[in-house]
Amino acid sequence: MKKIRFYHTLKAKIVIIIAMVIIFALQLMGANFITQTERQLVNNFQENQKLQMNFLENSFAPFLEMHENPKDTSEDIDPEEEINALISDFSGTGITSLIVVDSSFVVIGNSDTTQQVEVGQLLNDEDVRTTILQGSASSKQIINSQLNARRWRMVEPVYSSEDSQAVIGAIVMESNIESIYEQITDITLIFLRASLIAILLSSILANMVSKAITDPIKEMQTKAKAIAEGDYSGEVTIYGNDEIGLLAQNINELSEEVETGQRRIEAERQRLDSVLSNMSEGVIATNRRGELDVANNMASQMLNLSRDELAGQNILSLLEIEEDYSLRDLVDRKEDITLNIEAEEEDALLRASFSVIQADSGYISGIVCVLRDVTEEEKVEEERKEFVSNVSHELRTPLTSMRSYIEALIDGAWKDPELAPRFLDVAQSETDRMIRMIQDLLHLSRIDAGKSELQKELIDLTALFTQVLTRFDMLLDSEEYRFKNYKIERNIINEAIFVDVDSDKIVQVLDNVMNNAIKYSPEGGKITCTMTLENNQVLITVKDEGIGIPAEDLAHIFDRFYRVDRARSRAMGGTGLGLAISREVIEQHDGEIWAESINRDGTTFYIALPYIPYEEEEWGWD
Repeated sequence: MKKIRFYHTLKAKIVIIIAMVIIFALQLMGANFITQTERQLVNNFQENQKLQMNFLENSFAPFLEMHENPKDTSEDIDPEEEINALISDFSGTGITSLIVVDSSFVVIGNSDTTQQVEVGQLLNDEDVRTTILQGSASSKQIINSQLNARRWRMVEPVYSSEDSQAVIGAIVMESNIESIYEQITDITLIFLRASLIAILLSSILANMVSKAITDPIKEMQTKAKAIAEGDYSGEVTIYGNDEIGLLAQNINELSEEVETGQRRIEAERQRLDSVLSNMSEGVIATNRRGELDVANNMASQMLNLSRDELAGQNILSLLEIEEDYSLRDLVDRKEDITLNIEAEEEDALLRASFSVIQADSGYISGIVCVLRDVTEEEKVEEERKEFVSNVSHELRTPLTSMRSYIEALIDGAWKDPELAPRFLDVAQSETDRMIRMIQDLLHLSRIDAGKSELQKELIDLTALFTQVLTRFDMLLDSEEYRFKNYKIERNIINEAIFVDVDSDKIVQVLDNVMNNAIKYSPEGGKITCTMTLENNQVLITVKDEGIGIPAEDLAHIFDRFYRVDRARSRAMGGTGLGLAISREVIEQHDGEIWAESINRDGTTFYIALPYIPYEEEEWGWD
């Protein structure tokens, strides 16, 4: 039985759940408490500063009026001195900076002697200008760049006592709001320490509760494991009349019922084995989970596995249909399924029919599968249908085209000196196309029949690939392709790579891939050809800059008669067999060929051939 890790146990889950609930509750309460506290402290601070600002306005207003109207001022009173005296008195009440400005934006008083703006200078401050010109107050939180601390800045207009609309100056007050946030930080730390203590205590309590629950469960688990192994002796201790106690009692009763049922099932199994062993068809039966319980000798022979190897296997994976069917599909399915079973000598086709093992109550306890060997007839019928369908489809178009042109010639087109040669050229082209297709079909037929033998020899693949590309360079310089400005770029390894291959067949593959790259490249397109050594393989890649291949078509481009764009492929003279032949040839060489097309930005074909380095001694050279 698989051992459960601690963090997967019920005990750990109970402790974690309780701890997490407390953590979430504390987080929610703490976040709400701290947020409300912060909001209240900041509001109180701002209200207090507003009261101080109102008091300052009342205190500075008379002296600002004297400053604005010096003629009405007594000679014994200097408004500027009085204002600076008042500033000095208020500087120690939590105010970090206090500036008084007249209606001309000139600083009359400043509590901070370290600031660049001195008394008597213009104060170039946007908030002050707005306040004096518009009579609007402003307040906001700022950062003191020198102390890197938060400050509350208020700018209030001072109105004339004679004209309530006339602004005679402004007061700029900055106060230390950082202390409020320090208090909030202290409150947060206190709350966190209390939360940690609460979490620790709750974890201890949760551990005690979970232990009281999980200990009886562990004992039941041990008993269930013994029952699964066929040991029905002993009983689970019942600790109480709660749900866990009732569960322990049920397990004890289940142990007795399982023991009785197991004996009955064993007797039935022996009788069933006797019947199945003499049947001429393969029969397999599964349990409710699809695992094989029964298989007769004929099923063992058909599936090429011993009865011991069949036992316990899942029917979907055994029949290799898990990608297409589920157990529910087999239960509901009425039609037979044809299976292809791989064997050392020859693959076998089996026709499988399914039925359910169902109790009177409707409970489905398993599936019965009957296997019949239909290898020969299915292969013959399938190949006949596929061949007739593909060949008739591929031959219909050129024959129809030839018939149309021949009928036109019979009707008199042969007399036209311009139409007649062109019609004959089309007829000859379609005839050549059918001949090529027949030749490809014969080639594939020989491969399928195992009659296509490779004439292998040790050749320099670098030189062979270079020779093929040179031939295509000459082709692209011909009159037919010259105006399209195709370009072949080479990235070939600069050394001789000797591989054991059939050079004619490999050249045929390279020709097919290169022809496809040229066909589907746009005018001026570049075809990049690469040859490298990777992991005991020679990897050849051919990349074009065409429109690419859709993802849904990539898996089928090597199928016979498959075309991504059928109309365009026929117009270019394709038979739909070139890539199929290429795949068969490469697989004959124990290699691999595939294609990639990302975002339909061109297509890259990969050809991988096995490569074993040869030492000079292996060649028999001295």
